[in-house]
Amino acid sequence: MAFPFNTEYPSIESLRERAQKRMPRFAFEYLDGGCNENINIKRNTDEIREIQLKPRYLKNYSNSKLETELFGVKYDAPFGISPIGLQGLMWPNAPEILAKASLKHNIPFILSTVTTTSIERASELTEGRAWFQLYHPTEDWLRDDILKRAEAAEVPVLVILCDVPTFGYRPKEIRNGLAMPPQMNFRNVWQVMGKPSWAMQTLKHGAPNFATMKKYMDKGMSIKQLGAWMNATFSGRLNEEKIKPLRDLWKGKLVLKGVVSDEDAEEAIRLGFDGIIVSNHGGRQLDAGESTIKPLAHIAEKYKDRITVMMDSGIRSGPDIARVMSSGADFSFLGRSFMYGVGALGDQGGDHTIAMLKMQLQQVLEQVCCEKVTDLPKYLVKEK
Repeated sequence: MAFPFNTEYPSIESLRERAQKRMPRFAFEYLDGGCNENINIKRNTDEIREIQLKPRYLKNYSNSKLETELFGVKYDAPFGISPIGLQGLMWPNAPEILAKASLKHNIPFILSTVTTTSIERASELTEGRAWFQLYHPTEDWLRDDILKRAEAAEVPVLVILCDVPTFGYRPKEIRNGLAMPPQMNFRNVWQVMGKPSWAMQTLKHGAPNFATMKKYMDKGMSIKQLGAWMNATFSGRLNEEKIKPLRDLWKGKLVLKGVVSDEDAEEAIRLGFDGIIVSNHGGRQLDAGESTIKPLAHIAEKYKDRITVMMDSGIRSGPDIARVMSSGADFSFLGRSFMYGVGALGDQGGDHTIAMLKMQLQQVLEQVCCEKVTDLPKYLVKEK
């Protein structure tokens, strides 16, 4: 199957530049920003790009394949779409665009609890293949009901988030009124008037809302009431007491996202998780933290034979995916990169971005003469 590829935008950076021109500033800054001084968001990508590969030009070589198996499922590439909150605010209908693209390209799509498409709709669009990321509720009944909905929707993998014990301090979001929950002020409305494509698509698809959580909210909540409700409804701080019931209730695969320490990796194994995602929430939570590639390398080396180890945060290209996989990851996920694609190209953004990343990664494998993605660690230039 041939997929759309727009030669005007052959890189994530070119998509980012176009997305910035098409999105209202408050929406783009929500997507593009980290926390505090934005140090760790830059460190994530910079330190991935310190990884080097060594080609083997004279070895016996036939061809390179991107296919990768994860939790018993064969995917067409070793990367998927990370969960992102408020996607429909950044670009109207964004989660549905990406969910449809993930099915066509046979890669995983993870839906966030606080994005703008429901569990049921995401499952419908992906034919029951969408994963779901859970923000842990404070009430057991709410947790149980969300899990029942995910099970009924045939969600194969439940991802539990552990790296948001408190919301990150994000100056641009505070200024723009986009700390949870969002609110529209005069400045934001003025920005919308200058972005007709975004405005027309919003009119077409309607104002974004927390689609999965909508059934639990009182109608007619004010912004202030909604903020108080969200803060009271979710408790991001995980512990064994909260995790054990989840493991008992959930019969599918269970993944812990936000692991950056050996101690948390060991605890995840002890508590029966099937996988971990080494992540620092895209640099949006702890500006003083490590980049994700640093803990990935030693966590993969130490625990990969006991648990599936994946990574997100900072990945912006096919070569970046190769660097992450060569450092020991079983799989990788990208978030902002796909949203730049949708912001730049609308309905074609998901297809374009996935096709581009596949092309870039394929070229790297062929260049270093690596036949399988799982062999990439053999080509890693190790520090002396």
